[in-house]
Amino acid sequence: MPFMTYNLNAEQALTNAARFMQEAGVTCVKIEGGVSIAPTIHRLVEAGIPVMAHISLTPQSVNQFGGFRVQGRELDSARQLVRDALAVQEAGAFSVVLELVPAKLAAHITKRLHIPTIGIGAGVGCDGQVQVFHDLLGLFDAFLPKHTKRYAQLGTLMQSALVEYREDVEAGRFPSDANSFSIADDILEMLESEANS
Repeated sequence: MPFMTYNLNAEQALTNAARFMQEAGVTCVKIEGGVSIAPTIHRLVEAGIPVMAHISLTPQSVNQFGGFRVQGRELDSARQLVRDALAVQEAGAFSVVLELVPAKLAAHITKRLHIPTIGIGAGVGCDGQVQVFHDLLGLFDAFLPKHTKRYAQLGTLMQSALVEYREDVEAGRFPSDANSFSIADDILEMLESEANS
Protein backbone atom coordinates (compact mmCIF):
# COMPACT_ATOMS: atom_id res chain seq x y z
CA MET A 1 0.00 0.00 0.00
CA PRO A 2 1.29 3.50 -0.68
CA PHE A 3 3.07 5.54 1.96
CA MET A 4 0.80 6.81 4.75
CA THR A 5 -2.27 4.87 3.59
CA TYR A 6 -2.05 2.41 6.50
CA ASN A 7 0.26 3.96 9.10
CA LEU A 8 -2.17 5.92 11.28
CA ASN A 9 -4.26 3.00 12.52
CA ALA A 10 -5.90 -0.26 11.47
CA GLU A 11 -9.16 1.44 10.48
CA GLN A 12 -7.35 3.78 8.07
CA ALA A 13 -5.62 0.74 6.59
CA LEU A 14 -8.90 -1.16 6.29
CA THR A 15 -10.65 1.74 4.57
CA ASN A 16 -7.84 2.22 2.06
CA ALA A 17 -7.25 -1.49 1.42
CA ALA A 18 -10.97 -1.95 0.78
CA ARG A 19 -10.88 0.90 -1.74
CA PHE A 20 -7.90 -0.67 -3.51
CA MET A 21 -9.82 -3.93 -3.79
CA GLN A 22 -13.11 -2.33 -4.84
CA GLU A 23 -11.87 0.42 -7.14
CA ALA A 24 -8.54 -0.86 -8.44
CA GLY A 25 -9.40 -4.55 -8.49
CA VAL A 26 -6.38 -5.70 -6.49
CA THR A 27 -6.57 -9.16 -4.95
CA CYS A 28 -4.27 -8.47 -2.00
CA VAL A 29 -2.17 -5.70 -0.45
CA LYS A 30 1.45 -5.45 0.70
CA ILE A 31 2.26 -3.65 3.92
CA GLU A 32 5.69 -2.71 5.26
CA GLY A 33 6.53 -3.35 8.89
CA GLY A 34 6.86 -6.11 11.45
CA VAL A 35 5.79 -6.29 15.09
CA SER A 36 4.45 -2.74 15.08
CA ILE A 37 2.20 -3.29 12.05
CA ALA A 38 1.03 -6.81 13.01
CA PRO A 39 -2.26 -5.58 14.58
CA THR A 40 -3.09 -3.80 11.32
CA ILE A 41 -2.32 -6.94 9.30
CA HIS A 42 -4.56 -8.91 11.66
CA ARG A 43 -7.42 -6.41 11.19
CA LEU A 44 -7.18 -6.56 7.39
CA VAL A 45 -6.99 -10.35 7.29
CA GLU A 46 -9.90 -10.56 9.72
CA ALA A 47 -11.90 -8.45 7.25
CA GLY A 48 -11.02 -10.82 4.40
CA ILE A 49 -8.19 -8.84 2.80
CA PRO A 50 -5.11 -10.95 1.99
CA VAL A 51 -1.88 -9.28 3.15
CA MET A 52 1.71 -9.76 2.06
CA ALA A 53 4.08 -8.38 4.70
CA HIS A 54 7.41 -6.68 3.99
CA ILE A 55 10.09 -6.53 6.69
CA SER A 56 13.80 -5.69 6.99
CA LEU A 57 14.66 -2.85 4.62
CA THR A 58 11.34 -1.22 3.89
CA PRO A 59 11.59 1.28 1.03
CA GLN A 60 8.91 3.60 2.45
CA SER A 61 11.07 4.03 5.56
CA VAL A 62 14.47 4.00 3.86
CA ASN A 63 15.45 7.36 5.36
CA GLN A 64 15.11 5.94 8.87
CA PHE A 65 17.72 3.33 7.93
CA GLY A 66 20.16 5.90 6.57
CA GLY A 67 19.64 4.72 3.01
CA PHE A 68 19.47 1.36 1.30
CA ARG A 69 21.46 -0.69 3.80
CA VAL A 70 21.51 -4.38 4.63
CA GLN A 71 19.44 -5.12 7.73
CA GLY A 72 20.06 -7.74 10.43
CA ARG A 73 23.86 -7.92 10.51
CA GLU A 74 24.03 -7.34 14.27
CA LEU A 75 22.59 -9.72 16.86
CA ASP A 76 19.89 -7.34 18.12
CA SER A 77 18.69 -6.40 14.63
CA ALA A 78 18.77 -10.05 13.51
CA ARG A 79 16.64 -11.00 16.52
CA GLN A 80 14.23 -8.19 15.67
CA LEU A 81 13.85 -9.43 12.10
CA VAL A 82 12.98 -12.90 13.41
CA ARG A 83 10.42 -11.34 15.78
CA ASP A 84 9.01 -9.26 12.92
CA ALA A 85 8.68 -12.31 10.66
CA LEU A 86 6.95 -14.37 13.33
CA ALA A 87 4.65 -11.47 14.21
CA VAL A 88 3.42 -10.90 10.65
CA GLN A 89 2.91 -14.64 10.21
CA GLU A 90 0.92 -14.80 13.44
CA ALA A 91 -1.12 -11.78 12.30
CA GLY A 92 -2.20 -13.70 9.21
CA ALA A 93 0.07 -12.50 6.40
CA PHE A 94 0.12 -15.05 3.57
CA SER A 95 3.80 -14.34 2.77
CA VAL A 96 6.60 -11.96 3.70
CA VAL A 97 9.18 -10.06 1.67
CA LEU A 98 12.71 -10.04 3.12
CA GLU A 99 14.69 -7.19 1.57
CA LEU A 100 18.45 -6.68 1.96
CA VAL A 101 18.95 -9.37 4.60
CA PRO A 102 22.10 -11.48 4.97
CA ALA A 103 21.53 -14.75 3.09
CA LYS A 104 22.03 -17.03 6.09
CA LEU A 105 19.65 -14.97 8.24
CA ALA A 106 17.01 -15.04 5.48
CA ALA A 107 17.39 -18.82 5.24
CA HIS A 108 17.02 -19.07 9.05
CA ILE A 109 13.83 -16.98 8.97
CA THR A 110 12.48 -19.04 6.07
CA LYS A 111 12.99 -22.25 8.05
CA ARG A 112 11.15 -20.79 11.05
CA LEU A 113 8.07 -19.74 9.10
CA HIS A 114 5.27 -21.74 7.55
CA ILE A 115 4.41 -18.92 5.11
CA PRO A 116 6.58 -18.30 2.04
CA THR A 117 9.42 -15.80 2.12
CA ILE A 118 10.14 -13.72 -0.95
CA GLY A 119 13.70 -12.43 -1.13
CA ILE A 120 15.09 -9.32 -2.72
CA GLY A 121 18.75 -9.18 -1.90
CA ALA A 122 18.23 -11.90 0.71
CA GLY A 123 19.98 -14.88 -0.85
CA VAL A 124 18.87 -18.17 -2.32
CA GLY A 125 17.39 -19.56 0.91
CA CYS A 126 14.06 -17.76 0.48
CA ASP A 127 11.06 -19.55 -1.02
CA GLY A 128 10.89 -17.12 -3.96
CA GLN A 129 12.66 -14.14 -5.45
CA VAL A 130 11.57 -10.72 -6.67
CA GLN A 131 13.60 -8.07 -8.45
CA VAL A 132 12.93 -4.66 -9.94
CA PHE A 133 12.54 -5.37 -13.65
CA HIS A 134 14.41 -2.17 -14.56
CA ASP A 135 17.49 -3.72 -12.94
CA LEU A 136 17.02 -7.12 -14.63
CA LEU A 137 16.52 -5.65 -18.08
CA GLY A 138 19.12 -2.90 -17.87
CA LEU A 139 16.61 -0.12 -18.46
CA PHE A 140 18.95 2.42 -16.90
CA ASP A 141 22.67 2.49 -16.31
CA ALA A 142 23.03 4.92 -13.42
CA PHE A 143 23.07 2.31 -10.65
CA LEU A 144 23.21 -1.48 -10.38
CA PRO A 145 22.45 -2.78 -6.89
CA LYS A 146 24.72 -5.60 -5.69
CA HIS A 147 21.77 -7.95 -5.20
CA THR A 148 20.59 -7.82 -8.81
CA LYS A 149 21.77 -9.34 -12.06
CA ARG A 150 21.33 -7.85 -15.50
CA TYR A 151 19.87 -10.31 -17.97
CA ALA A 152 19.72 -7.82 -20.85
CA GLN A 153 20.83 -4.31 -21.77
CA LEU A 154 17.49 -3.07 -23.02
CA GLY A 155 18.18 0.50 -21.89
CA THR A 156 20.91 0.85 -24.52
CA LEU A 157 18.71 -0.79 -27.14
CA MET A 158 15.76 1.45 -26.22
CA GLN A 159 17.91 4.58 -26.34
CA SER A 160 19.22 3.61 -29.78
CA ALA A 161 15.68 2.96 -31.05
CA LEU A 162 14.42 6.31 -29.74
CA VAL A 163 17.32 8.18 -31.37
CA GLU A 164 16.60 6.42 -34.68
CA TYR A 165 12.90 7.30 -34.35
CA ARG A 166 13.70 10.99 -33.71
CA GLU A 167 16.07 11.09 -36.68
CA ASP A 168 13.47 9.48 -38.98
CA VAL A 169 10.80 11.98 -37.89
CA GLU A 170 13.14 14.95 -38.31
CA ALA A 171 14.24 13.74 -41.76
CA GLY A 172 10.66 13.02 -42.90
CA ARG A 173 11.30 9.27 -43.26
CA PHE A 174 8.60 8.44 -40.72
CA PRO A 175 5.75 8.04 -41.13
CA SER A 176 6.13 6.73 -44.67
CA ASP A 177 3.34 5.73 -47.04
CA ALA A 178 3.55 2.25 -45.52
CA ASN A 179 2.64 3.74 -42.11
CA SER A 180 -0.10 6.06 -43.41
CA PHE A 181 -3.71 5.69 -44.57
CA SER A 182 -4.92 6.70 -48.02
CA ILE A 183 -7.92 8.60 -49.33
CA ALA A 184 -9.31 8.59 -52.86
CA ASP A 185 -7.86 11.39 -54.95
CA ASP A 186 -11.31 12.58 -56.13
CA ILE A 187 -12.46 13.09 -52.52
CA LEU A 188 -9.35 15.12 -51.71
CA GLU A 189 -9.84 17.19 -54.92
CA MET A 190 -13.44 17.97 -53.88
CA LEU A 191 -12.29 19.07 -50.41
CA GLU A 192 -9.59 21.28 -51.89
CA SER A 193 -12.07 22.76 -54.34
CA GLU A 194 -14.51 23.52 -51.52
CA ALA A 195 -11.76 25.12 -49.49
CA ASN A 196 -10.81 27.42 -52.39
CA SER A 197 -14.36 28.60 -53.11
